[in-house]
Amino acid sequence: MNNKPNLIAKTGDSLREACGKKITELAIKNKNILILDADIAGGTGMHHFRSKHKERFIQCGIAEQNMMAMAGGLAAIGFIPIVTTFAVFMLRAIEQARLSIAYANMNVKVIASHPGLDTGPDGASAQCLEDIACFRTIPNFIVISPCDPLEMEQATEAVINYVGPVYMRTGRSDTKRILSEGYEFEIGKGKVLNEGKDLTIVACGVEVARSLEAAKLLAEEGIYASVINMSTIKPIDSELLIKYAEKTGAFVSAEDHNIIGGLGGAVAECLAQNYPCPIEFVGVQDKFGESGEPEELAIKYGLSKKSIVEAAKKVLKRKKNDR
Repeated sequence: MNNKPNLIAKTGDSLREACGKKITELAIKNKNILILDADIAGGTGMHHFRSKHKERFIQCGIAEQNMMAMAGGLAAIGFIPIVTTFAVFMLRAIEQARLSIAYANMNVKVIASHPGLDTGPDGASAQCLEDIACFRTIPNFIVISPCDPLEMEQATEAVINYVGPVYMRTGRSDTKRILSEGYEFEIGKGKVLNEGKDLTIVACGVEVARSLEAAKLLAEEGIYASVINMSTIKPIDSELLIKYAEKTGAFVSAEDHNIIGGLGGAVAECLAQNYPCPIEFVGVQDKFGESGEPEELAIKYGLSKKSIVEAAKKVLKRKKNDR
């Protein structure tokens, strides 16, 4: 049993850059791929596509509702439109995403950069803490939040090959490479990155690296945590969650998102229906953020590895009391 996880921790691309490069590569062979941009390609990583495939790069300007509706129409005639902008601006176009894409079950990929507190110095107005909750509740959408550049590359290819609406988060900050070369992303499947017997930490996005670091700190105190990278939030991997509920009997969820309606909510729904057990939620506690560096904000708003350790100890006390 690996109770002290190895973090590869190589400095890599930001998730937005990894995504933009992979889409640019895939578009060489797949001529149906289009990018719809809201005047922000330099900030989403899609500048790579713009420079290589400018004939398939559609500049929609700052008109997100029109861009989303346009994507539904392009999908209806056989293209694979990729709608890109900051996550917070996607919320402007929820109605169009619901009706023009999801209701019609169109093959559109909504790829959002700058989610959560990872947006950092841009402050509360640009820090989207509600997007997973919003898109998770729309029928036909699947929701994905990869954790490092390798998974982002694999998830991007899987999303392009999947037929149907997808919402996927990328990220602004340079991201540590934490997954090994043998890692394989699958839509709808969580991946166990560390085995432990005492509790299970379920994380997505930037919180996966912090969860592995927390597991290492816990192991030094004789507390052994399983860590699951739940990069597909919808559909959630219920089978894996039930397996680890039976194994460990206690959970911590960790996400760069409001604790209401996101990954933690999805995990809690699954456990309540199938195998009830204690759970603690690590995330933003239903409040807006502020300007600051991502790591500073993670500490202030309770998303750091220390906060995950504290949540783990708290849930273990609840687990003990339940017995």
